[in-house]
Amino acid sequence: MYFVGTQQIVEALQLADSVVVAEIFCTRDGLVAGIEEALALLQPLPVTVDAVAEGTAVADRQVIMRITGRYVDFGLYETALLGILASSSGWATAAREVVEAAEGTPVVSFGARHVHPAVASVMDRAALVGGARGASSILGARQAGDRPSGTMPHALLLMVGDTVEAARAYDRVMPPDAPRVVLVDTFKDEAEEALRVAAALGERLAAIRLDTPRERGGVTPALVREIRERMRQAGFGRVGLFVSGGLTPERIRLLREAGATGFGVGSYIAAAPPLDMTMDLKMVGGRPVAKRGRIPGITPSVGLVRRQAPPGDAG
Repeated sequence: MYFVGTQQIVEALQLADSVVVAEIFCTRDGLVAGIEEALALLQPLPVTVDAVAEGTAVADRQVIMRITGRYVDFGLYETALLGILASSSGWATAAREVVEAAEGTPVVSFGARHVHPAVASVMDRAALVGGARGASSILGARQAGDRPSGTMPHALLLMVGDTVEAARAYDRVMPPDAPRVVLVDTFKDEAEEALRVAAALGERLAAIRLDTPRERGGVTPALVREIRERMRQAGFGRVGLFVSGGLTPERIRLLREAGATGFGVGSYIAAAPPLDMTMDLKMVGGRPVAKRGRIPGITPSVGLVRRQAPPGDAG
């Protein structure tokens, strides 16, 4: 609301034609996402924009975007710009943390159920920027030019009443190019169910999925090692072992070492704190300015590239 009032006051003081330079910077180390969405918001405006690339690793106080133009043309959008960049960068940073912990083992974003549906696709896109190999929400994957990833919910198995029958139905109904990944923790011992499913689907089984609830101790490294060895001994060593449920970077490291071949991460990404952003005016009418505690004038910055210029501007 106070930006609306500012617009009115600036115009009343006949400062509407004053050209300013604004800088957006982050307040801790992280991975930047949301740049493309922010640029789309600014695209119709007669301003010049320099920004880092989507997915850039940045340090505390690093400038990630610089906007030059009349304040009345873009000042009203400050809150929206900061919100886009802060939330997306927070999700991307958390995704990068789990991807690094996985050390090359694929990570899929399962965070859509942990956030409001209005932002689920934005979160999934940010996770893909952070290095996730896939995302469960259809729109989120499509926004990033990717294909959505999914397996099967426990609801399907509970309705069918048997893991193998549910696996056969999935195999029969789903498109041929959809990976056959089957939950094995719904009814019986996970190792037993994994062997039953592998025997039923044979070469068509891509992976089994473990999502053992906390009431049963969750998915442990010991359980992963046991299932991997039992599957190997039975001739199904090529079958992947996908793990989900309350995963953190620490758990991912242990489960990867035990033999997990893929991870579905939800709450750790979805609940990530935003990478807080601040926008400061640094030049007004060609004069260096700054609030107390900050240095007036344009900040020397690395990684900024001209992304937008008003029509007729040579840049």
